[in-house]
Amino acid sequence: LLGVVWRPFVGRQRMALRPLQRVLGCSRLWVHTRAYRQMAEGAAEVDVVGNLKAVQDRMVAAAAGAPLPRLVAVSKTKPVELLQAAYDCGQRYFGENYVQELVEKAPLMPDDVHWHFIGHLQSNKANQLVKGCPNLHCMETIDTIKLANTVNRAWEAAERGRRLRVMVQVNTSGEESKSGCAPGDAAELASHIAQNCPGLEFAGLMTIGMPDYSGCRAEDFLTLKSARDQCAEAVGVDPATLELSMGMSSDFEAAIQNGSSSVRVGSTIFGARVYNK
Repeated sequence: LLGVVWRPFVGRQRMALRPLQRVLGCSRLWVHTRAYRQMAEGAAEVDVVGNLKAVQDRMVAAAAGAPLPRLVAVSKTKPVELLQAAYDCGQRYFGENYVQELVEKAPLMPDDVHWHFIGHLQSNKANQLVKGCPNLHCMETIDTIKLANTVNRAWEAAERGRRLRVMVQVNTSGEESKSGCAPGDAAELASHIAQNCPGLEFAGLMTIGMPDYSGCRAEDFLTLKSARDQCAEAVGVDPATLELSMGMSSDFEAAIQNGSSSVRVGSTIFGARVYNK
C-alpha cells in the first residue's frame, strides 16, 4: 500500500476494495502504510459499543425521568468501521463537520442513517452537500440569511420531496472564533427561513458553547433558551416545538439538565480525534 493513489473504481474492482474503503472511511485519498496501520489499529482499540452504552446511561441519569434528547454521534475524522459498530447497536443519528467527509461516508452507510451537518458551511459547497447526501436529515448551522437562501435553492433543486430541517446556529459565548449569529439576530433569521425558504423547515437552534471541562457552565444554554423564546414569538409557534441542539462530550449532561433536545457527542464515543499532519 506504500504510496498508492486510490482512485474511483467500478464494478468488481470497486467491490474488491470495499473492505479497505470501509476501514478508511473514504473513496479516494493517498494511502500510506503507516497512516493505514494507525487508522486500523486505532479503530480496533476503540470500544464503541461500551462507550455508546456509557453515554446513553449518563444521558438517562442526567434526564432524571424527563424525556431523553436525541443523541447525535459525531464521527468526524473517524473510519466508517467505527460508525458501523455504533449503527449495529441501534445508533441512527450521526453528525459530520466537513462536507467532503460526509459525502464520502454517506454512500457507505445504510440508507436509514439520519445525517446531521454540524460544521460551518461555505455557500459554494451547499450543492455538493445536498447532492452527495440524499438522507441529510438536518442542517444545524444556518447563521446568515444568505446561507439560508443558498441552502434553500440547493434543496429545492434536488427535489427530495420533503423539506430539510434546519437550525439557526447562535454564537452564545460571543467568541470571535465561533460561527453563529448573535443571540439578538436569531429571531430575524428564523423569521426569514419560515417566510422565505419553502424548502426548509425551521426546527430549532444550535450552539457550540464556550469550552468547559467542568461540565458546570450554563450561561450558553440559558442564552440559547432565551433566543428560542424570541424565535418562537417571531414565527408564531410554541417554544416547546423548537429544538435546542446543545451539549457535547464535555458538557452534555449539564445541557440535558438545562433542557437540551439534542446532544452532539463525538470523542466520548469514538475516541480522541487524530488529524493528519
